[in-house]
Amino acid sequence: MTARHFARISGAAAVAALALTIAPAVVPTASAAPCPDVEVVFARGTFAPPGLGGIGDDFVNAVRSKVGAKSVGVYPVVYPASTDFPTAVDGIRDAANHIEGMAATCPNTKMVLGGYSQGAAVIGFVTANAVPSGVDPSEVPKPMPADVADHVAAVALLGKPDTQFMDMIKQPAVSVGPLYAGKAIELCAPGDPICSDGNDGAAHTSYTKIGLTDQAAAFVAGKV
Repeated sequence: MTARHFARISGAAAVAALALTIAPAVVPTASAAPCPDVEVVFARGTFAPPGLGGIGDDFVNAVRSKVGAKSVGVYPVVYPASTDFPTAVDGIRDAANHIEGMAATCPNTKMVLGGYSQGAAVIGFVTANAVPSGVDPSEVPKPMPADVADHVAAVALLGKPDTQFMDMIKQPAVSVGPLYAGKAIELCAPGDPICSDGNDGAAHTSYTKIGLTDQAAAFVAGKV
């Protein structure tokens, strides 16, 4: 996904659906252990403050509650998460750099990649094995080396913009790369207009309330 492609995500409907009112969250710190048993790399949704955002906090807390004594480190992807959508490419780059660094320095750590809304698009593109057709490779980070996938135990995407939505705005579809697809879960709240053909804007903020955040965490716990 290029800066140019993200720039085209505009319009009142998209902004209303992606622009979330989320309670401020404390930026989490990584586990005290240099190499935790599990590392969650999470990209927050639009307008969430720096850190994980409300949905991300709920997801990480649910993961911690389900993995027993395993230590859990957390890395909030660094990017503006604003309606200045070209800056989403900063998140793709930042996430990939951290994931590759963890694979090299903590090879026994099982990584979990997660994202919500715009953040789910960021993480989806991070897993890609090739630059999407029509995208200038000079404008985006290179795909991560194939062996990095061996260090990723699970991918959890909540409210990821769907193909219909991306087609509507003439953008490449967001999809999990083939090396990660078998260990990924994608959840969409009923009626969510970003990840389905629904028209319930409130559904886009309902992931914890209706249990999908917990469902994603349960899937992840079964992989780590």
